[in-house]
Amino acid sequence: MLGVFSSAIVSPPDELVAAGCRTPSPKMTASALVNRFLETNASSVSVQIGDHVQLAYTHKNESPLQPRSFAVKDDIFCLFEGVLDNLGSLRQQYGLAKSANEVILVIEAYKTLRDRAPYPANHVVGHLSGNFAFIVFDKSTSTLFVASDQFGKVPLYWGITADGYVAFANDAELLKGACGKSLASFPQGCFFSTAVGELRSYENPKNRITAVPAREEEIWGATFKVEGPAVVAATE
Repeated sequence: MLGVFSSAIVSPPDELVAAGCRTPSPKMTASALVNRFLETNASSVSVQIGDHVQLAYTHKNESPLQPRSFAVKDDIFCLFEGVLDNLGSLRQQYGLAKSANEVILVIEAYKTLRDRAPYPANHVVGHLSGNFAFIVFDKSTSTLFVASDQFGKVPLYWGITADGYVAFANDAELLKGACGKSLASFPQGCFFSTAVGELRSYENPKNRITAVPAREEEIWGATFKVEGPAVVAATE
């Protein structure tokens, strides 16, 4: 799955900008990145949302244990990969039909967060149990919400394209060619919300998250880690 967002939606994280500046490397524009995704993935689907957002996904090379899904409801768009172990109990909690899948559940969870503000975002994501990564975009408020499970079982990466778009994808090689060293693994057990304005751990929301410059030989420009002994939110 792939999501690209212009600076009108999200400001590029300073840590990723700095990582790219330390080691300049080839990049491509957001539109070229989306075209590359569509060209290299059979039966892929792309959705343009206004002038500043594009989402794309494919079922190519999909794991039966980590299926990908896409849905839109009430102008809330969601890309989801993985499974929720507690989907049944969450359906009851949110008053959803038994046919509701993970992507619909995440949309409802996000709506609860939005409509009950200032309901803590970490409470919503913290209730999700399983292996997952998802990207939510709320067109009505131009809000982006991205999260990864606490063990990082579903890979997720983010980076900055040549024209300053922030891109999220489950394919590191795809982003490497587009973002150069302005690239990092999205930290496990964390969420990023433009409404909150920063990256946070949902298990330890008060703990600061820092970016550690990566070694020159690594494909990353930086690795994000949650400070404190409880959680180290980074994938190798």
